[in-house]
Amino acid sequence: MTDNTDESADEPSDGSTESTDREDWEPREDGWMAPVDDDILELMRDPDAFEPSDVDDAGICRGPDAAYRCRELAKYGLLEKLAIGMYDITDRGERYLEGEVDPDDLEPEDD
Repeated sequence: MTDNTDESADEPSDGSTESTDREDWEPREDGWMAPVDDDILELMRDPDAFEPSDVDDAGICRGPDAAYRCRELAKYGLLEKLAIGMYDITDRGERYLEGEVDPDDLEPEDD
């Protein structure tokens, strides 16, 4: 049995070496947001979508990657963490989607 305790719990990992899928959830070089973040936020506008598995079901990105991105979006105040694995879009997230918030102006919030 292999002990994977040294792997980071903050980054998704499936043991795959394929980089194509990872490019969508990795942050852009010019900031902290990733290409899939807009799609995740749009989906989270739906009152029936509140879990990373909903992002996976919608085909946006894999569940573990979605969970990581949701944590990052919550850290910057675009999503609110309601409970473990449950998120809702915030007013700031709505304003971002309307083009009223520049993500480069956002700072991570303290936990």
